[in-house]
Amino acid sequence: MRYILFTCLSLFLLSSNAQNQKSLSSVKVNASKQTITQKPRLVVGIIVDQMRWDYVNRFKPFFKSSSGFTRFINEGATVDNTLIPYLPTVTASGHACVYTGSVPALHGIAGNEWYDNVKQKKIYCVEDANVQTIGSSNNAAGQMSPVNVWTTTLGDEFKLASNFRSKVFGISLKDRGAIIPAGHSANGAFWYDSKSGNFISSTYYGKSLPTWVTNYNNLHRPDSLYNLDWNLSLPASVYEANCDVDENKYESTPFGKEAKHFPYALKSFIAKDYGKISTTPYGNSLVEELAKQAIVNEAMGTDDITDLLAISFSSPDYIGHSFGPDSWETMDGYIKLDELLADFFNYLDKQVGKDNYTVFLTADHAVANIPAFNSKHQLPAGLSSEAAIKNEISSMLTAKGLNANLISNISEDNIHFNHPLMDSLHISQDVLIDLISSYLEKKPEILQVVDARHAASAPIPASLRERVVNSYSAQRSGDLVIINKSGYVDGFATGTSHGTLYNYDAHIPLLFFGKGIKKTSVHRETYMTDIAPTITTLLGIQMPSGSIGKPILEVIQ
Repeated sequence: MRYILFTCLSLFLLSSNAQNQKSLSSVKVNASKQTITQKPRLVVGIIVDQMRWDYVNRFKPFFKSSSGFTRFINEGATVDNTLIPYLPTVTASGHACVYTGSVPALHGIAGNEWYDNVKQKKIYCVEDANVQTIGSSNNAAGQMSPVNVWTTTLGDEFKLASNFRSKVFGISLKDRGAIIPAGHSANGAFWYDSKSGNFISSTYYGKSLPTWVTNYNNLHRPDSLYNLDWNLSLPASVYEANCDVDENKYESTPFGKEAKHFPYALKSFIAKDYGKISTTPYGNSLVEELAKQAIVNEAMGTDDITDLLAISFSSPDYIGHSFGPDSWETMDGYIKLDELLADFFNYLDKQVGKDNYTVFLTADHAVANIPAFNSKHQLPAGLSSEAAIKNEISSMLTAKGLNANLISNISEDNIHFNHPLMDSLHISQDVLIDLISSYLEKKPEILQVVDARHAASAPIPASLRERVVNSYSAQRSGDLVIINKSGYVDGFATGTSHGTLYNYDAHIPLLFFGKGIKKTSVHRETYMTDIAPTITTLLGIQMPSGSIGKPILEVIQ
């Protein structure tokens, strides 16, 4: 009897335990599924090339939709004090920082181009002679790849975390705006060829363009967009009240010497000049339209494996360089960009599902006022010229009985010494540093000249020292870094530029909305390097290999 009772009890316990294990297993499976579905199916990274932090607040009263920039404010997170922690503040370095969470000292993108101290020649940031163009006979436009980026990117980490099942694409008018964000292991990157009016790529990504890109190119959209001309979105009185005057001698004339103000006739460029569209809001339209094609044709955001679409809108940069941040053109460009974003987000709601994607929006850099505009309003301003500085240094060296070729290159405010020549002539680096620094620091536009290798001990504010240190690469940086005074722009009598440490160049917007994002505002100081680790924290994956940023936890649910 005892044996029978014992056996029955044992069977009962085994059965009960099995049921519990089954129940626990079911909980684990369900929890696993729940964890997966908590992640967005698609992350859309948007970089607006040349956007100041204050543009959203400045133009918000005139936006026509509540679904564009305002959607970030109403539904998502705004991070108001995001700074760029390195030099120079230019396109390639900015795109690299956003998607690597790192700085030039680690990711290697020292500028849009740099002088390579090992190869002793200039290098374009994404040039690659080992690949060929696809989609155009203009081979020089497509010999590009991410080979010069030294670290992994967000896209690479998406791939690694999913056993390379995530789909990753980059789209921009600029090659560097598409290639660098997409990363090393991307499915594709597509950029605009101004000669053909087509989006192109390189054999780094495949043997031919995807059919959907070719089909889009066959629509000849630049011609139909040129046919619309560029007219104001709002009454002229709105621009008169909120901008500089429409016509200024210090603005450039990218559409011809006689085209100095609104409206701009563009029909004459049809089938003749496909480069002009970049300096109009229609350049953004081309990027948005191709992005939609990528989403639907590549089935992005259709399963629980998170995909990444990296978009860079380049037209604000072309417009800003030509007309400046206080122009009618810049204001109208952002009003039209707001409408475009609203359309794109509505498309994502329908195609991917409103609760299935996450968006972040930021800028690669901001921009300085046109120096003549500043001067008109009694603000600090002036022009500088790297070419003139190189000539002056060469003359100074010659006058002192030294070889003018001791300077190999000056670009991105970096002065590169000719070290082989210095060695052969037995010229000490300390002597050359002292000689050139003392000469340049007498010039009215120059604040300081910093010894790049020893910037950590330079007699300058700590935050500035850190930016120079973050920028230094023995292979790609100069021996000296020129720091101009506030308001001075390396450029010409018309238009403006960027690249400095000052807030007008280095203070950028940072906005989030979508799955996993809180509705909040963050006012503490954050950095461009924090964007990538915020996204990887949201997804629960490894941050890029060189990332030095910290996740902005306040924005994550």
